[in-house]
Amino acid sequence: MAWYAYCIGEKQAFPELARHRKPIPLESVLGVSGNQVFLYPASDLAIVVSEHNPTETLNQKAGVDHARVIADCFKHSTVLPFRFGTVFQDDEGLRKSIRSNQRQFQGNLERLHGKTEMHLKIHVDACCNKELDKHLPLEGVGKEYLSNLRENATRQRERQTRARAVSFQMHRMFSPLDEEVSCRMTDSGKMLDIAHLIDRKCVERYQNKFTTTSTMMRECHMQLSGPWPPYHFVHRLTRGVHAPAQTPIQAPASAPAAVAAAPKSASPLLEPALAAV
Repeated sequence: MAWYAYCIGEKQAFPELARHRKPIPLESVLGVSGNQVFLYPASDLAIVVSEHNPTETLNQKAGVDHARVIADCFKHSTVLPFRFGTVFQDDEGLRKSIRSNQRQFQGNLERLHGKTEMHLKIHVDACCNKELDKHLPLEGVGKEYLSNLRENATRQRERQTRARAVSFQMHRMFSPLDEEVSCRMTDSGKMLDIAHLIDRKCVERYQNKFTTTSTMMRECHMQLSGPWPPYHFVHRLTRGVHAPAQTPIQAPASAPAAVAAAPKSASPLLEPALAAV
């Protein structure tokens, strides 16, 4: 039987596992395709899984369900999210992966215990207060074309400089325990994505700081989401044993983008990067 994997939690956070060595249902929680979610005990870890048909194609709703299950578990335990579409072909494959990575899993759980992720999105072009790049002529290499190339290159450098300055300013103002930063292109210009790792007990303080900061920096269009499970702060592992399910989508709509990043190594867990946005 194949198992669809959502996340790894702390066994002690689920008292119902104390007397069980076999998977037990996680009450009132349904996962991908409406399947019952189970707690799969493994030493001091609890692997959150559901039964899975390997021939099934995962869609956008499945991505949303994946993120919802992780969020539900995060209410009770520190969690290490699996990549969307991670499937273990049988019990042996699941146990082998856990055994070979157990030290890393436990180390990450200890490091992230009591932590949460907050996610900032900042429109860099709004901060720069610059018009969008000019449309370049489709033909020829005349003076106007070359002039536009130079102007666009200058604007690009200005945006990059401004993005670095804004990132530094956000780090100084919010003082996170850790952070991951990337800059991506959108239809409206460049977007600065910042994931901050903070103590869960400091969420309200962080939200208040965001309100103050967004008022001070009126020239920047800022968005805040969270608290999230620490999607972007799970250390990269190298010895996972899993098979990604067949899926045409890239990211569930209800979670930070790294939750659905395509696997780049043998690791079934998320890598600390925002590049998959």
